[in-house]
Amino acid sequence: MKVAVFSTKSYDRTFLEAANVDHGHELVYFEPRLNLTTSILAGECQSVCVFVHDQLDAPTIKQLAKGGVRLIALRCAGFNNVDLAAANECGITVLRVPAYSPYAVAEHAVGLILTLNRKIHRAYNRVREGNFSLDGLLGFDLHGRTVGIAGTGKIGEIVARILHGFGTKLLGYDVTPNPECEKLGMRYVSLPELFAGSDIITLHCPLMPETYHLINAESISQMKADVMIVNTSRGALIDTEAAIEGLKAGKIGYLALDVYEQEANLFFEDLSNLVIQDDVFQRLLTFPNVLITGHQAFFTENALKNIADTTIANITDFEAARPCPNAVSTDRLRP
Repeated sequence: MKVAVFSTKSYDRTFLEAANVDHGHELVYFEPRLNLTTSILAGECQSVCVFVHDQLDAPTIKQLAKGGVRLIALRCAGFNNVDLAAANECGITVLRVPAYSPYAVAEHAVGLILTLNRKIHRAYNRVREGNFSLDGLLGFDLHGRTVGIAGTGKIGEIVARILHGFGTKLLGYDVTPNPECEKLGMRYVSLPELFAGSDIITLHCPLMPETYHLINAESISQMKADVMIVNTSRGALIDTEAAIEGLKAGKIGYLALDVYEQEANLFFEDLSNLVIQDDVFQRLLTFPNVLITGHQAFFTENALKNIADTTIANITDFEAARPCPNAVSTDRLRP
């Protein structure tokens, strides 16, 4: 099958080529993101392979369908960037990678907690400049602290396992409690209870209408003073401007982000020689108690191999007209 691969980085090509050796698909790589303007690049391809910031809205999907595209192969788990109703109307199948390495994301989330708490990033820069003062680097023991985990699927479960090893108390929120988390002593509570009772809140929810701006002015007001909030899931789970107000008021004592609700124009690109025009993002960077990484939680060798292997296998299943367990139901308006 001829596949147009959008948002291609060198590492994408390396792992996709390795995964494709025994499948023989014709992969055509493009650096630009997929949108209505760039959809013409798909040419005579029967499939497009896309990532989290590609824009598969209704006009783009309809344009792809006119060109003969019948498959959208996502190199990610989330599909909130795909208009599923339009895909269904155009007869386009949507396949995803539901799990690639939950350990990668979970371990990064815990790494953010440790780094932000113990100011490791600030200490690193100080020592390089010959400054060995400990002023401003005071942290706290994780042991005995209460951590609220919003979303206890596989990633949330692994976070719980790691933090259980530190001796933390665990609160959880999910529509379906995870028995493995309960075995660790996690107590499932309502969201308001989780917000009010947690010293650290870490988010591992999908982005849906119900979870959009899960962290907002009202929920922040329910939290403990000096709370730590960590988000390695989807940027729009947090109302960024509300978080900034919480930081300014001292309600949020620590904020760690690997995702940002307006990240599409920033992340995965080298903008070091440009003036970043996003004033909200620039405001975040001014806070000494904010730590931001550029959507790298997934970025391990294991994860990239699993993403490539599953993506190529999905394309092969579609080409062979076999049922694919990773199909997204396109009769839903939103995930």
